[in-house]
Amino acid sequence: MGRNKTVEGMVDWTFSNTLVTGGSGFLGSYLLEQLVAKGANVIALVRDQVPRSRLFYEHIDKHVTLVKGDLRDFSLVERVINEYEINTVFHLAAQTIVQIAHRNPLPTFDSNIRGSWNLFEACRRSELIERVLVASSDKAYGEKDKLPYDEDDPLDAKHPYDFSKAVTDLLAQSYYHTYSLPVAITRCGNLYGGGDLNFNRLVPQTIKSLLFDNTPIIRSDGTFLRDYFYVEDAAESYIVLAEQMQEKNLEGEAFNFGTETPTTVLEVVNKLIEISGKTHLSPIIQNTAKGEIKSQFLACEKAREILNWHPKHSLEEGLRKSYGWYAKWFGKS
Repeated sequence: MGRNKTVEGMVDWTFSNTLVTGGSGFLGSYLLEQLVAKGANVIALVRDQVPRSRLFYEHIDKHVTLVKGDLRDFSLVERVINEYEINTVFHLAAQTIVQIAHRNPLPTFDSNIRGSWNLFEACRRSELIERVLVASSDKAYGEKDKLPYDEDDPLDAKHPYDFSKAVTDLLAQSYYHTYSLPVAITRCGNLYGGGDLNFNRLVPQTIKSLLFDNTPIIRSDGTFLRDYFYVEDAAESYIVLAEQMQEKNLEGEAFNFGTETPTTVLEVVNKLIEISGKTHLSPIIQNTAKGEIKSQFLACEKAREILNWHPKHSLEEGLRKSYGWYAKWFGKS
């Protein structure tokens, strides 16, 4: 039987031994920070130590237990869950770069899919697990004519990264329906914010270019449409869902999270140019992107109505905070 306690139907995080996979990643660092602030005992599974990542740069690592290892190592995963008496899991670990998956799909499949089934199986074998939050993606839906996507739409991913997230999503559902594993699934829009060190992504790449007075590059034709979702709001959405899973019987459910404000790539770049004050720079549009969905954004009515969840940051607010973070990180503030 799990040892988590609740207060008025909500999770009391001071009684929670919480595992975050992918703790050194972009979203992971913010989730760790928010869980620590709530008093959780947090264990972070990290594969690589990246000294300049936000986890270390902002000394979040000083407040959590770090375990170095790979989700593909089942014995390690099971040891961590049992040894630290884990009752809550946030599964974020994945190879997350679309272009890397497109160029070299096998490591992405291996990491994202095998790593997930190892984690779910280890959780299934534990008597203490009370909730498992699984990071899927808006990309798991694939490309559809109907927009926005809602949670009832079938998963129909075609490209390697998208497919790996769809399989993770379906694996989680399988473990719920077959073994009653208490999972809930998040499908978020395009995350952005300070601390994303994958500089082939639009927001950090553009900010870096602007900070160094270089012309921003757009790989697509500039019209690709996405829901840009600020990372602090994303981390909070995971916690809100985790807190209400048991109270509202949400095991096995998937929730979309985003701003419901689709924005083109060119609009984001132009907004960052305005924020930076580098209005003498105009983006170069290469139109070379491959294996990416043209238009994709989410309906979040389910999260609003069931969880009473709303994002707190507008796109402008999030981009301004992001620009400030990178200016400091690059020594340009």
